[in-house]
Amino acid sequence: MFSSSRPYELLSQRDSTGLFSESFTRPSSHKGVSFDYVPNVSENNFTDASQGWLSWICNMLVIFLIYICTFITFPVTGWFVLKTVPNYQRIVVFRLGRICPPKGPGIVLVLPLIDQWQKVDLRTRAFNIPPCQVTSQDGGLLSVGADIQFRIWNPVLSVVSVQDLNASTRMTAHNALTHSLAKKTVREIQTERIKLGEYLGMDINVMTHPWGLEVDRVELTLGSLLKAPEESTSGSFIMPPSVPGLEGLTGPIQQLAMHFLSHTSSSNSPQGDSITFTDELTSVPQAIVPTPCSVEELLSRVNLLLSDSLVCQVGAFFQFDITSGDGQHRNYYLDLSQGSGAVGEGSLSREPDVIISMSDSDLVAMFQGELQPFAAYASGRLKIQGDIKTAMKLEELIKQLKKQYS
Repeated sequence: MFSSSRPYELLSQRDSTGLFSESFTRPSSHKGVSFDYVPNVSENNFTDASQGWLSWICNMLVIFLIYICTFITFPVTGWFVLKTVPNYQRIVVFRLGRICPPKGPGIVLVLPLIDQWQKVDLRTRAFNIPPCQVTSQDGGLLSVGADIQFRIWNPVLSVVSVQDLNASTRMTAHNALTHSLAKKTVREIQTERIKLGEYLGMDINVMTHPWGLEVDRVELTLGSLLKAPEESTSGSFIMPPSVPGLEGLTGPIQQLAMHFLSHTSSSNSPQGDSITFTDELTSVPQAIVPTPCSVEELLSRVNLLLSDSLVCQVGAFFQFDITSGDGQHRNYYLDLSQGSGAVGEGSLSREPDVIISMSDSDLVAMFQGELQPFAAYASGRLKIQGDIKTAMKLEELIKQLKKQYS
């Protein structure tokens, strides 16, 4: 999908074409656009051919004088010209208005008066696209959102190519989501959301790669079906209605919830043909885990699973801010960072790695396996303070809890 002349490698396990790559072609050069006089920073070539010899002499003279003044007054200017750059950041410097190679990590020298600099964070970040209405190819209307992880691979391009990188990336991802899913049927969106997420990431990369940004992961979050698709030659599509309070979950879990909620009312109705859909991440459970009646009972079950191997797999300290049905707030801790682990009510003296806020019923449902952590986070029922990847390590504990009581 990407031109061979650019230093970019495709992500693993992806096809060579996206959903709508034919509509967004990458320009072969920047001829005739506003980047005519910007060095080829994507190839690490910062030679500015547009600068004349007289301008070059003046620049060298000014830079030389600034160096002289800086070293003469160094004990004082050292506090202003020396910057410490951590390993996950780079400094992009404009010297007399012209771009320079990125600096860092370590201690770097920034000249006063003639240097303007900006820090760029290279760590992976994430944002979510709120559920939006998407019209499918077969006339269906459904609510679809996405969780996107991205990082900056070229700090200079991220500064010189776009003014507001975060807002531009969000808008581009939202447009790509609606445009790509409009070419798929409701059945394909429901059953192939992992592959569609990979394709969507490739399509977003086509547009954001010239900005120095790369999307690492895209995961679609399917909401409720707002309008059933029109009948086609392949037959009608049967989809259960959404369950109030479970709009952020995927279709199979909604269908399972509808089965239990409407079992009494539908027992006397005639049985008709139905279709059960599964996707690549979720499936109908074969056995039902005994439901804990309270958070305290859940903590006692989790305490039985604590071990050195679980601490080695997770290696993080979690704090839970739980809101009960009557509005009371309680704090619980789950320490899987040292020893054999610990769990209990209250809080420890040290700072947790991740703070999770949710209701007590959602907490029990999540540890029981009925509520997926990622789906709860995407629907707003789960709030996370800290690293999302670290929070998702709780799935290992959930798996062991389901295995023990299945």
